[in-house]
Amino acid sequence: MVIERARVRAVQKPWGSSDLLPWSTLRLNTGPIGELWYEREQDSAAHPSLLLKLVATTEPLSIQVHPDDAFAQKMGLPSGKTEAWYILSAKPDSKVAVGLTRQISRQQLRQAIGDGSIAELVQWRRVTEGDAVFVPAGTIHAIGAGLVITEIQQRSDATFRMFDYGRPREMHVDNAVSVADAGPAKLRDEAKRYSDSRAILVVDAHFVLECIDLRPNSRWSLRAGRESWLLAVSGNAQIGPLDISIADAVYAEAEQVPILVGTDGLKALVAYPGPTFDPGRLTELSVTGADSVGHPSDVSPRQASTTTPVIKLTPEPPQ
Repeated sequence: MVIERARVRAVQKPWGSSDLLPWSTLRLNTGPIGELWYEREQDSAAHPSLLLKLVATTEPLSIQVHPDDAFAQKMGLPSGKTEAWYILSAKPDSKVAVGLTRQISRQQLRQAIGDGSIAELVQWRRVTEGDAVFVPAGTIHAIGAGLVITEIQQRSDATFRMFDYGRPREMHVDNAVSVADAGPAKLRDEAKRYSDSRAILVVDAHFVLECIDLRPNSRWSLRAGRESWLLAVSGNAQIGPLDISIADAVYAEAEQVPILVGTDGLKALVAYPGPTFDPGRLTELSVTGADSVGHPSDVSPRQASTTTPVIKLTPEPPQ
């Protein structure tokens, strides 16, 4: 059984921020922090299949695309990169770009990358706190300024840049043209309310992303299976032996992980490998007597299963 606090690694980016509060107190002397990577506690630990990040932007990120597994493996990489974003905070009128405003040919895409007009073709969408965005491999995309997001993705850094707002970084035109779906994104209306405490944000072959909202002082059991990530968005809890609060992450491989929610409740993101949603992954425990959160003496599980939409994004009209 593994229940461990994720180690946080700060990654400098030119578009990052020097103030990540309340999500982190970390600072780098070498420049702004753009990403926080949540990693296993020990360097010697086996790499999970998923990578959990926190991304903070003060400038727009590059317009880019990621390959699928087949293309990445032809390049000698272990996997492609499908990802999903959950908006933790957003300044007014913050946007993300997902797909293009219209379908174009590969030749037109190559030309648009070459002359920079790709920046006028991407489909920008306003986002607010609590929105979720799914970005499958092959989708042209970008993240705008003024956002803090959580990203869950395949463990891959295969990124092909197409436009970078004048920053002196390499473009990857040939690969980008080869893998990109050069048209409007096929957005899925994935988000569903499964129960009062669980919203299903994304279900994909590579991962499932949920948002859980647990009432104060309640007790739960999380079935972690071979890999689960939990990131606290607000509130506090004891997860196994660990006390967690905002922006703390837990990695677990266990049959059952006990959760004792604190007095402020707990809102968290939970991610695990796909391809299917696990209805029994989270169970509330009605406890009449217990010697600790992990050892109830009289436990009765309680679950609910309603299904109503909770999140939908609408594109902005072309300018």
